[in-house]
Amino acid sequence: MTAWNLTFLGVGNAAAPLLGSASVMLERDDAPLLMVDCGQEALTACLERYGRPPPAVFVTHVHMDHVAGFERLFVANYFGATGLPRTRLFVPALLVPLLQGRVADYPNVVAEGAANFWDAFDVVPVSYGFWHEALWFDVFAVRHHVPGTAYGLCLPGAFLYTGDTRPIPETIAQFADGLMPLVHDCDLHGNPSHTGLPDLLREYNEELRRQMVVYHYASPADGEALARAGLRVARPGDRLNLPSPRAASSAHGSAVRQRLLGDRRQGKH
Repeated sequence: MTAWNLTFLGVGNAAAPLLGSASVMLERDDAPLLMVDCGQEALTACLERYGRPPPAVFVTHVHMDHVAGFERLFVANYFGATGLPRTRLFVPALLVPLLQGRVADYPNVVAEGAANFWDAFDVVPVSYGFWHEALWFDVFAVRHHVPGTAYGLCLPGAFLYTGDTRPIPETIAQFADGLMPLVHDCDLHGNPSHTGLPDLLREYNEELRRQMVVYHYASPADGEALARAGLRVARPGDRLNLPSPRAASSAHGSAVRQRLLGDRRQGKH
């Protein structure tokens, strides 16, 4: 029977490097399958834990604590002698130009020239979801600073990961099945880009909070305070045992139906 796990490579916000850059790795039978975000500390944790670059990365947004590892990842892929395929990058389409400007525009990515930054990667722009290793992943917009600049991820039946967000109860309720963990941004205090403890308690009912694992807090002490409030708190290196994903064909069919319903509500044909 296939074993599915989610390992927290880091759980901290941008001001908490000792907690690691917020990131998780989906594992299948202990092997890395998909990394979510690639901050500097998260890439270090990935290389130390697995001894290789991630096989694939989903990018939630392009703040530097989530993409600062890309230059080192370029070096590992472009110059590494691992014989492994290039890291596949799943990037929401609206983020592609933002990611380009953030990490890839500097001229002469190698001193000798004759190389493009994306030569070291297999870049796949995505919209409402994507296929990876015969699995369907749903992608959804979240509330982080400016609309259209941040996204979450769900492997139906296995886990949901919000990325950095304000509360999104309607979206969470659409995907939650009562069993899979809901990994949610939360610190003691919220702001226009992130969820705070009072926000979480106000916007989500007890049943949804029961399924949540929170991350992206400012310090170990804040993590302890979140735990005292009754939340399950992720810590660096934690490993969640996941339920098995739903059959990919069923999950993809549900995503298509949801997309069509959304288009109809907006008057699209």
